[in-house]
Amino acid sequence: MTNEQSHKVHLSPEDQERLRELRAQKPARNLPKLALTPGAMLADRVAETVGSWRFIIIQSVLLGIWIILNMIAFINHWDPYPFILLNLVLSFQAAYAAPIIMMSQNRQSEIDRRHAEHDYRINVKAELEIELLHNKIDALREQEILQLLNIIQRLSAHLAPELVAAIEAEAVPGKT
Repeated sequence: MTNEQSHKVHLSPEDQERLRELRAQKPARNLPKLALTPGAMLADRVAETVGSWRFIIIQSVLLGIWIILNMIAFINHWDPYPFILLNLVLSFQAAYAAPIIMMSQNRQSEIDRRHAEHDYRINVKAELEIELLHNKIDALREQEILQLLNIIQRLSAHLAPELVAAIEAEAVPGKT
């Protein structure tokens, strides 16, 4: 865009500078990427596994088998009725699963925040570009209207002066 054209456009200098920066960055093509540490990958895998129906079904089946085997005493009662050992195992599972899932959620919220920031930058750029297009279309319409007025004036100069006066009288009532 030339300087002459940029002065015709009605963007504030801050908006013009911001648009130049966003055009240089090309935010739509530069999606932010995070480098995953081994701990982050492990946390994601654990959260993905623990938060699945497959895990819930397998865990429910294992708990059912544990309870049934202890109730019918097919194998010695290694965990009699109040199932204290089962409670201990489930407490350990919950104690480790909850923080790991929280780590994964924290990382996911950081990813979501970056995506939202990225989307915001794209939206700002799109808004500024659309505003520029509107201004350009308005400028083109103004030029077109001026050209049409010029053509009308040239045509009216060729018409009979009486006809021009009659048309002007019809256009402005009360003027004789």
